[in-house]
Amino acid sequence: MSTTASPGPGATAAVPSSATRRTEWDWWFRPVPLARIAVFRTIAYLFVPVDVFLTTAWVRAHADVPTEWYAPLTIGRLLPLPTPTPAVVVVVQWALVLAALAAATGRAPRLLGTAVFLLYFEWMVIAMSYGKVDHDRIAYLVALAVLPTIGCVRWRDKRSSEAAGWAMAAVFVTVVLTYFLAAWAKMRFGGWDWATGATLARAIVRRGTVLSDWLLETPGLLVGAQWAMLALEFAAPLALLVWSARARVALVVFLVGFHLAVYASVAIIFLPHCVAILSILPWERLPEVPRRLRSPTGGERPAEVSPAGAAPPG
Repeated sequence: MSTTASPGPGATAAVPSSATRRTEWDWWFRPVPLARIAVFRTIAYLFVPVDVFLTTAWVRAHADVPTEWYAPLTIGRLLPLPTPTPAVVVVVQWALVLAALAAATGRAPRLLGTAVFLLYFEWMVIAMSYGKVDHDRIAYLVALAVLPTIGCVRWRDKRSSEAAGWAMAAVFVTVVLTYFLAAWAKMRFGGWDWATGATLARAIVRRGTVLSDWLLETPGLLVGAQWAMLALEFAAPLALLVWSARARVALVVFLVGFHLAVYASVAIIFLPHCVAILSILPWERLPEVPRRLRSPTGGERPAEVSPAGAAPPG
């Protein structure tokens, strides 16, 4: 075990380096392969037109709503955001889609990525300022906010970066907090009646499918499902302890499977949140899949990841 000599008389003790002082923050800055950012960035930006024209196509209808009905969220009152007139809504809609498609190419990632975040932020203010506020957008919005901080990356970038680690950690934490705060909101507004009452039964009556209608005949099972859902949401912070690649894949399969099951039962899907969940996956392995499939032996051993800023091995 190495030791460090103590300073002699009159000597000044060494000042801990920034790396030493930041030990307690290492989790936030654990290096992540830049290829993971490149792949997830493409997915996140290509989802924007899907969201604008499919998931939240109803936002476009706010262009035809009288401006007197506009009741901006707190952030909309604090910032000098425009009132959603027909012209404003249409301009924001198409500017957002075009900026996202351009950003998905990887060009000018800071400029175009920042534009996408700001335009999507305004799109969400327009969407949620008429009495309905969804909670499935925050993790995706955080993803759009942090992606421009990384800069230029490529799908086959072998380097790792602490900045990329911080960005992905921010999205991961927000995904987890979405579940935890959803459980907190259930207790805050519904109390224990949320878990012991007919919450899921009412949802199935309103939006049930052929896969869930039979559950109305077993109310005890529905109550048990409510308790299980509440317990899992409160336990969501434990997911932050998952770091191995296989465990993260299993976590994503579980979370996305849960949302697909909810959609199959009551036709509710949190697509933006599911996109944010995908940030947890080791996407840096994706560019190697075609080569491994072509090779009968599974391909060569992958090259060692170089630290950020270092030249790749020759």
